Amino acid sequence: MEIAELVAKRSTCLRRHVGAVLVRDKRIIATGYNGAPANLPHCLEVGCLRQQQAIPSGQRHELCRGIHAEQNAIIQAALYGTSTKDSTLYVTHQPCVLCAKMLINAGIVRVVYGGDYPDEAAAQLLDEAGIKIDAVRP
Repeated sequence: MEIAELVAKRSTCLRRHVGAVLVRDKRIIATGYNGAPANLPHCLEVGCLRQQQAIPSGQRHELCRGIHAEQNAIIQAALYGTSTKDSTLYVTHQPCVLCAKMLINAGIVRVVYGGDYPDEAAAQLLDEAGIKIDAVRP
């Protein structure tokens, strides 16, 4: 979790800094943080659409130029040809429902998270999929 917190410091999101670390067989296979797609301006440079439109946390995920930390970790693993099957995700905040669906399909078997996120549907999907969920508090 300390590594996920360190990775979160790279976040360019104006609302929440999230870091994720994918681990398999006690080895880090990928990391991710939330921010704009590669080579595109970040919210730090162009402002936050969600903030401008007063969109509450946990709603309307599509109205954001950023990619979530969990998504970026999965993408990094794919980009470099590393399987995520049977891995554990350490993430600074509970995943949202979009990330939960990706984690399920990526074959992740356990999620360890620090902070809460207002998305009960995500926790329900992960539970239904048999993914072990552990909340750890600093």
